[in-house]
Amino acid sequence: MTVPDRHDPRTVGDATWAVHGGNAVDAGSGAIRTPIIMANAYALPDDPSNLDWSNPDRLLYTRTTGANQQALEAKLAAMDGGEAAAVFASGVAALHGVFFCFLRSGDHAVISDVAYEATWRLFTELLPAKYGIEATFVDTSDLDAVRAALRPNTRLIHTEAIANPTTRVADVAELAVIAHAVGALLSVDSTFSPPPLYRPLADGADLTVHSLTKYINGHGDAMGGAVIGSAEHVAILRHDALTDVGGVISPFNAWLITRGSVTLPLRLTQHQANAQRVAEFLAADPRVAYVEYPGLPSHGQHELAVRQFGGRGFGGMLAFALDGDGELQNRFVARLRVITSAVSLGHDESLIVHVGPTGRGGWERYPEHFQRYGHLRLSVGLEDADDLVADLRQALDAVRPV
Repeated sequence: MTVPDRHDPRTVGDATWAVHGGNAVDAGSGAIRTPIIMANAYALPDDPSNLDWSNPDRLLYTRTTGANQQALEAKLAAMDGGEAAAVFASGVAALHGVFFCFLRSGDHAVISDVAYEATWRLFTELLPAKYGIEATFVDTSDLDAVRAALRPNTRLIHTEAIANPTTRVADVAELAVIAHAVGALLSVDSTFSPPPLYRPLADGADLTVHSLTKYINGHGDAMGGAVIGSAEHVAILRHDALTDVGGVISPFNAWLITRGSVTLPLRLTQHQANAQRVAEFLAADPRVAYVEYPGLPSHGQHELAVRQFGGRGFGGMLAFALDGDGELQNRFVARLRVITSAVSLGHDESLIVHVGPTGRGGWERYPEHFQRYGHLRLSVGLEDADDLVADLRQALDAVRPV
């Protein structure tokens, strides 16, 4: 029988680690919570002459590492099943850190053709122009297309476990086999599917990326990003993308995200239950043109999602549109009284944003119904599910009476 120890994630469950991971009794005050340490610098030893000033494992200077940063990294590494984690000032900084550290001039990458806006621009504009890095955008759910896109100089395949905004699901285990067969790395943005819903490293991914701003923080009040993987890969990220590029998270934001992550397993349960209820309601209404949610049998990768996520849920994000033009979508959003019109996702409150058919980079690669109607991206929050459904129903009735 394993004796549970709150300091050892191997001996406790997800909920217990979410509460205790990264936390320690403060030696100075005796406080049972790691305090916010708003210090730029830490005390040096008596003889600092031979110190490695860029050592991210030693508390010297907060751009290199800080106490709250270290606590959050320890928590996230275990939550995602990795050896180590590096935390950044934002999710985009974390993505850039991966691409900056593991691609060189002349390298080639295979990138999901549905991806976060910043990922799209990095690989269509900034990385090719500044570093000569080439990218091929493909439907990463089409494994033959991924194989066909490989080149002798392919060094990275990057995808999203659940794609933003179409909710397309990637087969991470198969993508890992394809990447490793040619000596490339697989990085997976799992922002839409945080642990304990999904852990891409367990399916062979080399690096998992999160926007901590979203579900892991969960309260809409702090920004951050993280990359989790092997100790070897994370050491490169810490030295190059954090210490020498400076994408470091603030101690206060690290503390806020650590605090927010305590309730992640509980929040995910509610997010997902509400999302399933809302998706089923919308899918049954003839005034709705389409609904994309992996928990619906009609979803193109529903069976893969069932298998890959192992019955743990399908996330809290969905995309849909009313059968009508953009003006109708806007009037619908304006009539909502519980759901808030705002960007971001994974907050405690439900958030909706209307994006027109040409409102994102790479829109021409989206499914036909996205191109025709645009989409309403809905991040389903923690409210009472009955209230969310009633809010959607009254807004539908107001703009398109039965």
